[in-house]
Amino acid sequence: MTHTPTHFLTPSETSLLLRIARDSLSEFVQTKQRLELSGYALTEELRARHGAFVTLRAAGKLRGCIGHTRNLESLAEAVRDNTINAAARDPRFPPVTTEELAAIRIEISALCPGSTPGLPFIPVENVDEIVLGRDGLYLDHAGSKGGGLLLPQVPQEQGWNLEAFLEGVCRKAGAEPDAWQRGDSQLYRFSAQVFSEEEAG
Repeated sequence: MTHTPTHFLTPSETSLLLRIARDSLSEFVQTKQRLELSGYALTEELRARHGAFVTLRAAGKLRGCIGHTRNLESLAEAVRDNTINAAARDPRFPPVTTEELAAIRIEISALCPGSTPGLPFIPVENVDEIVLGRDGLYLDHAGSKGGGLLLPQVPQEQGWNLEAFLEGVCRKAGAEPDAWQRGDSQLYRFSAQVFSEEEAG
């Protein structure tokens, strides 16, 4: 199986998505309104349906991260809506305030197509297929509501090897560390183009 390139967006497209995310964050935090996208020069790829996650950090620490894997809306809309969700609807954090805006840095994970239309997932037949830094993991576990998902950048951020990554996605699913090996679970990998305001300067 050929792997979908993880760099399917051009530098100008990633720059525009970061601007949409920043404008969405400012607009919602200050006015509680959702940004109108008609004023942005969206390319065909940005109008195509993709899943996406948006991560907010303040002083290097996580401040919110929410996304969706299904291709529910255009990539531009997914970035806008999940920026708002990360800022206001991540249950781990209070909503972002106006005073915090300048300190927050935004990271976007635009999900690449998978083996099933509308989803980014590719079933893992052998864990040797998993490439740290390229692949995220999703564990569909019988005892878990919604499964567990970890983005491709997590192992590097946490200093994890493959074993730790596998155990981490099991914990995220609320399962035992070896649940990925069990018959009532299915492990998937997925890839994303990850880019941030930090990298863009």
